[in-house]
Amino acid sequence: MGAGSTTPFSDMHLLTVLAETQSFAQAAERLGISRSSASMRIAALEKAAGVPLVRRSTRQVSLTEAGQQLVVEVGPAFDRIRASFNAVHDLSGVPRGTLRVTAPVALGRQHISPSLGGFLLRYPEVRLELELTDRLVNLAHEGFDLAIRHARHIPDNYVVWELAHSESALVGSREYLERRGCPKHPADLASHDFVLYTGSPRSLAFQSEGNEGDAVCVDVQPRFTANNSEVLREVVLTGAGLGLLPDFSVNSQEKGRLERVLPEWKVQGYFGAHIIAVRPFSPQVPLAVHCLVEHLRAVFARD
Repeated sequence: MGAGSTTPFSDMHLLTVLAETQSFAQAAERLGISRSSASMRIAALEKAAGVPLVRRSTRQVSLTEAGQQLVVEVGPAFDRIRASFNAVHDLSGVPRGTLRVTAPVALGRQHISPSLGGFLLRYPEVRLELELTDRLVNLAHEGFDLAIRHARHIPDNYVVWELAHSESALVGSREYLERRGCPKHPADLASHDFVLYTGSPRSLAFQSEGNEGDAVCVDVQPRFTANNSEVLREVVLTGAGLGLLPDFSVNSQEKGRLERVLPEWKVQGYFGAHIIAVRPFSPQVPLAVHCLVEHLRAVFARD
């Protein structure tokens, strides 16, 4: 750059966000600017650098070799700046700032979103952006501060808080059980209709409570599958079949209409056993994130 020119630090930060999102529209939305402004700023950065930094296409944006090199060099510096600012921000002891949060659809609708109004009233300087999706979001690349997940295992490459324990519940409506009979043993399930999560195993393993012996495996054929536990629950309530649901989907309003089947047997390896909050590893966690995690812990403890 020539003498007297200004180093475009904010434009280099925009480039790092563009590298994560691979979309001018998403990068602009994250930074609170217009798409046209983002495009113009990247063009100005390329002019200042003297080389192309971005490959543009109708569907996706990718970086040139020079753009990738610049992001690798400056990315860690912006991470340190963000961490330092958050640390100063938290000195007041008042949580503030914008938190981007993602959660599974059913879990988010049933347990998380109903409580968030109370959280916002308690912390008026915090803004929340909640995205409900059953897709496994890449937190670092998509700019989320926190993800709520229903997991089989606790990951070791994130900052993790366990919010609650979860189990798979085999349930049926009273109408179905009166019509088809109540199974007494897992082997009886082979003759029953099932409502199951999309892509789930068709061989179910059951372990008797307090019994460390071999699991009992039963092959079942679903009459209905869906990728959302709320939908599964509604179909089970009609009496169309027995359903395997995460226990958080069998809420208090439905417990009188749905009955646990084989309650002395536990289904192994179906839905995850942990409801967790995770975020990309960082040496410091913003105060607002800590407050939201504690809020969610209280919600799940109450529920």
